[in-house]
This record gives sequence, C-alpha cells and structure tokens, in this order.
Amino acid sequence: MTKKMINQDKPKLARRQFLVGAGAGVAAAGAALVVSKQPEMAEQAAATGTEKKSKGYQLSEHVKTYYRTLLV
Repeated sequence: MTKKMINQDKPKLARRQFLVGAGAGVAAAGAALVVSKQPEMAEQAAATGTEKKSKGYQLSEHVKTYYRTLLV
C-alpha cells in the first residue's frame, strides 16, 4: 500500500466510527425514554381499568330499532 492509500482510509474510518457512535447514542436515549415512561403508563392503565368495566354486547331498544331499519 502506498502512503496515499493509507491516508485515504483514515477519514472514512473516522466517519464510520462517528456514525456508529451516534447511532448507539440515539438507541440508548430511546431505550432510556421508553423505560422512564413505563411506570406512568402502568399507573394510567390501572386507573382506567378500575373505573369502567365493560359488560359486553347488550341488546337494547335503540339497537333493536336500528336492526328493524335494516330490514327494509
């Protein structure tokens, strides 16, 4: 290899290392954000889960009226 070839490889390697480091930093920041939001989301889910319990499908008068309109 000549000196010219060796010098050309160094900037490429430095850019690659920078991009790898930046990518790892972004991934770590994203993981930290997700981990910090999980307790809040769990508390919200617990609060909304106890407030309203669904009884499932119920056939009421307004539903019966709607079904009658479909029979036309």
